[in-house]
Amino acid sequence: MARTLKHLWRQIRPKGYTLCASVISLGGFLNGCVSFFMLLATKPKFLANTLKRYDTGSIGAVTTMPQFEESINKLSPTLQGFTVALIMVTGAVPGIFAGQLANRYGQLLVVMTGALVFTLGTALEAGSSKLSMFLVGRALAGIGEGMWLTNISVYITEIAPKVKRGTFVSMPQLMAAFGICAGYFTCYGSIHISSSLSWRLPFIIQSILAIVLAISCIYMPMSPRWLQLNNRSEEALRSIHRLDISPVEAEKDILRPRPVKEYRGRTMLAFFILGMLQLCGIDGVLYYAPILFTQAGLGAGTASFLASGVSAIAMLLVSIPAFLYTDKWGRRSSIITGGVLLSGSMFIIGGLYASESVHADSGGGRWLVIVLIFVFALSFVGTWGVVGKIYASEILDARTRDVANSAAQGLGFFTNWLVAFTTPIFLAHSSYGAYFLFGSLSLLAVLVLIVFMPETRGYSLEYIQEGFQNLHAQGHREALSCSADAERSGMVTLGKRVRRLLIGPVLFPDGVGDGMTISMELDLGQVQMPPPMTGEGGILRLEMSTV
Repeated sequence: MARTLKHLWRQIRPKGYTLCASVISLGGFLNGCVSFFMLLATKPKFLANTLKRYDTGSIGAVTTMPQFEESINKLSPTLQGFTVALIMVTGAVPGIFAGQLANRYGQLLVVMTGALVFTLGTALEAGSSKLSMFLVGRALAGIGEGMWLTNISVYITEIAPKVKRGTFVSMPQLMAAFGICAGYFTCYGSIHISSSLSWRLPFIIQSILAIVLAISCIYMPMSPRWLQLNNRSEEALRSIHRLDISPVEAEKDILRPRPVKEYRGRTMLAFFILGMLQLCGIDGVLYYAPILFTQAGLGAGTASFLASGVSAIAMLLVSIPAFLYTDKWGRRSSIITGGVLLSGSMFIIGGLYASESVHADSGGGRWLVIVLIFVFALSFVGTWGVVGKIYASEILDARTRDVANSAAQGLGFFTNWLVAFTTPIFLAHSSYGAYFLFGSLSLLAVLVLIVFMPETRGYSLEYIQEGFQNLHAQGHREALSCSADAERSGMVTLGKRVRRLLIGPVLFPDGVGDGMTISMELDLGQVQMPPPMTGEGGILRLEMSTV
């Protein structure tokens, strides 16, 4: 009986990498909570308007939160902006150096330390009796968040199997969407508490969740890739076993020694992608959505409601299919399609304002602006917000993944602050300038990535690194790229640029021809090849010259 139950448990229990990715994605949930709970402490009037309208459906609104003012005092607009920006500034500095710490001590130890610092910060916020104490807590929370935010994605990238890596790495983004919704409804419930617990409760919840994250890190296995890189092979084997990684995949991709590779090109590409995630204007839209909706002609109460509750639920609904189908959609196609939607929506909004087609009292222009703002935000959540961080983690080598990702995250904090700081200035001086700026930056990103972004979906991290190394060595040679659909059908399409190279072995029936060199003459177009025996796929490299 015991043997039968043990066998049944082995069949139904989740894989080790699934459990670890799910638990550590709690950091993404916390990040989402921070994004919304910040409004509770810094913009009580906005939150009160939002929740009062959601609760009663009336146009009347609560103009302030007495509980907060009694404890902290009313914040001036300058102090509101400073409090919002403080977590970004303090998060940028540790974000830059967290990767170096992770390279030396491992991602889990850095995540655990960051979670503990974050706990201390949110505890100070929850117990604040004056503004100075609240700001110290906010600063500590930013330091903690900067330490664990990037390393979570890197850890999941290194433990997830290649065929499911996109799904698992997008899990923190999904959890962040859940966190935003949870933050909204937590505030919706706590706003009715008459005591100061109404605004302290969200920070207490954050502290508890951060403690859970810190404790969980003690029991999770270290990344086997990090252990192998630090010459701890026996521990890497134990970690592979605990994570339920396939022994065949582990031997081929993790345990095999690798030569030192060129890093500069892929590191710059990762920096560019993570920087453009913020410079496209998403944070300007999310932070100042009430202003954008009011500018389009909506009343303050309706604008607040659309900018908080409705947008939070909509982003969650979009995040779910993005999470489920990340590994079925190509990284490259998602980024390019998303960029076209982002730039297109911004250009159309800017054009409507520039042509004076948006009127506050009447006309369809204002409603088109509102719809396009939602299109912009939801397109980002479903494409760039998910794929950008996945891709940046995938293309970096194990020796630089932690450092480069954390440095890029620090850059992201800075660009986040830059967008948050400059957006209201643009809106005050021009109704359309900000939209044209963000649309142009999104279009620039699309054009650059069309040229320099190879597809990585479905390939091991090690094969991706070999691919970038080959690109660096071969320059502009042509290569045959094979997509997942082409692998199943046996059709291989000639890529027009080596930068679109896909890396992996091509396996023929009975293993015949595996790894062999084939010479042929062909025209640009398609070549029929024997269908691969597995779905692993990759590319068939040919030494050839183009005519």
